[in-house]
Amino acid sequence: MKPNDKAMIASYGRSFAGAVLALYMSGVTDPRLLINAGLAAIVPPLLRWLNPKDPSFGRGVHKS
Repeated sequence: MKPNDKAMIASYGRSFAGAVLALYMSGVTDPRLLINAGLAAIVPPLLRWLNPKDPSFGRGVHKS
């Protein structure tokens, strides 16, 4: 796996975990709501990936 791919996956993971943790710490314990929050949190990194001009994760970025 390329380092850029690892960085992108880590970004998704941090976003997901941060949203779930914040919601859980505010008292929400419903697993469905926690998963929904995590999925919503990965939208920003996904949008970065979809943007071909994004210098870090954009589609078409060729880094080794």
